[in-house]
Amino acid sequence: MSKERIKVNVPAEAIAAQLRKDEKFSQGVRLHAVYQIALGRKAGELQSVYNTSYKAICNWVHRFNAQGVEGLKDLPRSGRPGRLSAESKAKLKQVVLSSPMEQGFSSGTWTWALVSEYIRIAFGVEYRKSQVYNILHTIGLSFQKGKGFFPEAENREEAVSAIKKTSGTKCRQRDTV
Repeated sequence: MSKERIKVNVPAEAIAAQLRKDEKFSQGVRLHAVYQIALGRKAGELQSVYNTSYKAICNWVHRFNAQGVEGLKDLPRSGRPGRLSAESKAKLKQVVLSSPMEQGFSSGTWTWALVSEYIRIAFGVEYRKSQVYNILHTIGLSFQKGKGFFPEAENREEAVSAIKKTSGTKCRQRDTV
């Protein structure tokens, strides 16, 4: 009798994404790779084990040799600093959670264009559509597509049948005669 194969109910990509978020885990993986190199394994053999390139493993070893365990930590990412401060983002979140009419707009719901316009007026910064989405994501919000409600749609069937010139039964009778 063979043993039953164990299954994981979460996709592997979701697990990998969670692992990448944990800085300590990443540092531990790098340290383990350096340990494997110290035991005599080759970087080429470890590429598939750590799902990374030969060059990355070599870089980890060189950084470990030069700086020790501190060299295996994630380096600060470069890039342009955000133009909205943390306070501005907090205020934006409060505003977006309220109605646009309270801010003087004539719409009942927020659109990316309204959010962009509010940011331009309130903070003097202009953003394109994709960046508005990114900012909303960083403050814990996302756009939800609204579902329209049309009260006149309740009586639509009756109105359509009243408008039709002939009913379905008359058409069938004509076809058979």
